[in-house]
Amino acid sequence: MASPVAGGGTVAGGAPTIRHWVPSGGDDAPVAWVLDLDGAVWLSGEAIPGSAEAVRRLREAGHKVVFVTNNSSAYVRDQEAKLAAIGIEAEGDVMTSALAAASVLEPGTSAVVCGGAGVREALEQRGVRPLTEGPADAVVVGFHHEFDYERLRVAHHAVHHGARLVGTNDDPTLPSSDGPVPGAGAILAAVATAAGIVEPEVAGKPYTPMVDLVRSAVGEGDHVVVGDRPSTDGRLARNLGARFCLVFSGATSPDDLPADPEPDAVADDLASLVEAELGGQ
Repeated sequence: MASPVAGGGTVAGGAPTIRHWVPSGGDDAPVAWVLDLDGAVWLSGEAIPGSAEAVRRLREAGHKVVFVTNNSSAYVRDQEAKLAAIGIEAEGDVMTSALAAASVLEPGTSAVVCGGAGVREALEQRGVRPLTEGPADAVVVGFHHEFDYERLRVAHHAVHHGARLVGTNDDPTLPSSDGPVPGAGAILAAVATAAGIVEPEVAGKPYTPMVDLVRSAVGEGDHVVVGDRPSTDGRLARNLGARFCLVFSGATSPDDLPADPEPDAVADDLASLVEAELGGQ
């Protein structure tokens, strides 16, 4: 059965109808494109076909392109290097949920790191002293493969003794080539449950710290957010006052429609969206 698409089109047979929009300044007006990474540009580190060419076309058409990810585990420079390896230059254009989490902490404070190298890097850049155990001013929780009972105990102990609990993001899962796998939200939930905290602070998409980080990079204007999760990418778009394009190359499929928030457009992937938007440009 066909599923409804914003603007009255349908999705059927794996070939979505794409709603074309006109930027506020006309067809040739540059806009900023805010692209998710996991599920939109790559999947499990493997480039989604056509994504690099799509970014090239956007930039050649005068659009600013930035990359916003809730993946906090890797260094920013490693994310930039991965993009370069698939043909996308992105130095200075990658924003992570680790950077958003660090932005809510004051320089000169300390934080227990319950996360990967990207969290430690972001804290150090912010002037926050990363610790392996408390006492500390905060505990920052992000995705990492090393999470175990001992890390849970250390994080809980610090929060129990007054540390502020900050999550890089609350995504329950991450997309992978083998289907969804547990994400940072699952780790954050474990720490929050142990500490008796009902609503921990969350910094990444779609929350205010990430909104502020993105806005500082792209300014005000006619922007487009492209991602595979309405709950994060779609809400980020709404909080930015931007349009949202949902792509089916990651965590969401046409069978999941209708989505909340409703996307302004849907597409199989970034390449097909850009082709519909730019045509022969």
